[in-house]
Amino acid sequence: MLETAETGDTIDRESYEQALPDLRVELINAQYELQHADFPVIVLIGADDRIAADDLIDTLNEWMDARYIDTRWFGRRSEEENERPRFWRYWRELPPRGRIGVFAGAWATNPITEQVFGKRDRGGFKRRLEHIRRFEQTLVDDGALLLKFWLHLPEKEHHKRAQAAEKHRHRHWKFDEEDWKIYKVLDKVLPLCEQLVHETSTACCPWQLVETTDARCRDLTVARRLLQAIRQRLDETPSGTSQAPAEPAELCCGPLDSVDLSSGLAYDTYKAELLRYQQKIHRRSLKAAQDGRTSILVFEGWDAAGKGGAIRRLTRAMSARNYQVVPIGVPTDEELSHQYLWRFWRKLPRAGKVMIFDRSWYGRVLVERVEGFASEDAWKRAYQEINDFESQLVEYGFNVQKFWLHIDRQEQLRRFKAREKTLYKKYKITDDDYRNRDKWDAYVCAVNEMVERTSCQRAPWHLIPATDKRFARVQIARIFSRSLKNDH
Repeated sequence: MLETAETGDTIDRESYEQALPDLRVELINAQYELQHADFPVIVLIGADDRIAADDLIDTLNEWMDARYIDTRWFGRRSEEENERPRFWRYWRELPPRGRIGVFAGAWATNPITEQVFGKRDRGGFKRRLEHIRRFEQTLVDDGALLLKFWLHLPEKEHHKRAQAAEKHRHRHWKFDEEDWKIYKVLDKVLPLCEQLVHETSTACCPWQLVETTDARCRDLTVARRLLQAIRQRLDETPSGTSQAPAEPAELCCGPLDSVDLSSGLAYDTYKAELLRYQQKIHRRSLKAAQDGRTSILVFEGWDAAGKGGAIRRLTRAMSARNYQVVPIGVPTDEELSHQYLWRFWRKLPRAGKVMIFDRSWYGRVLVERVEGFASEDAWKRAYQEINDFESQLVEYGFNVQKFWLHIDRQEQLRRFKAREKTLYKKYKITDDDYRNRDKWDAYVCAVNEMVERTSCQRAPWHLIPATDKRFARVQIARIFSRSLKNDH
């Protein structure tokens, strides 16, 4: 596949200098127009020619307004990055809507260097390619303009460059020790480049192959394609469609029907059981912190189901240095300018910590679905996006446990009325809480589908009967303590 890039195309200096002024003006104008657009531009530069990649990125920053380009290089993973799933460092650097992000190597070339130098097995490389396809599909589905350029230097040119660098080091100072290291295993690198380009070139995210033998031709080719893609996207007529709230749903059957809401515990039993599991959580969370084992706990449930009280019973058993509770509310303007999972990837904890999400990424398939904040296509896509997100957490060794606290409509109304009479709880009740009750049946359908489509053995949903708060708290503490014991 890479051979198709070996066209031998060149451009003379006069033609190059004649084309450059107008091209630069058009690029900058497109940049300024992009600031008002509702999509980001993500430019991924993959290469078997590192020097060409660096030179090209320098050129793009020179030709365009560098203030509005976020350029990111990704070398060896830092200690902080090593404590989180591999795509964490890419997610946190994604540009917001209206900006251009240029990624050097990134998720394209890092798997190759890791594979060549023995950091992953073959199966691991194949899994990385699958994660790449899903990651890129997620970005494009969210509206990003993703452009992927693979810079290819023919093998014979690699050899010529290496020979010249060895003979005239003062002229080829850009050819550094890292290049020598790669050159010595070029016979392993190029087949992996071929495989990656072939398997991650998809209909929505194709690789554009560019030969790097002639630098002028390379730079003009990439810049022109970049301009054409941005201009075409800017000129597209906005759909102008607005999201409508979901239609009232008939009550549907599903996992929630199996929850026994009559479950309860006597007070003395509750105190003894809760204390027993809190002691286990204390010991096991300290050991997990020492071993660098991370836990992610997700709490979802009906308004007034008791999420806050259950979380407090867990945190009382742990040292505050080892956990963080993250309440998820309405996204900020910055968060709205990114794909919805961005704010959750950025919050992932370091090794050994327990992160508790009070509400979570499941808002996309719950409130955003029911209230019409997300289109039907968007929330339907979200099941696969969420499953891929959680699979990366689990694959990296995170302990993921998800809790749905379930009550019925009558119990919820009783708690609402009780909160209104309690001075320190009155702030918890809003008009939205009552309004959401009118869509109870639609939420039941959304929860049932959520559980059916996103629960798996390694990241399960636990449906907790919460009519009796004591029973719910003990069940959650029991499940979490056992997950800490079984987490390896």
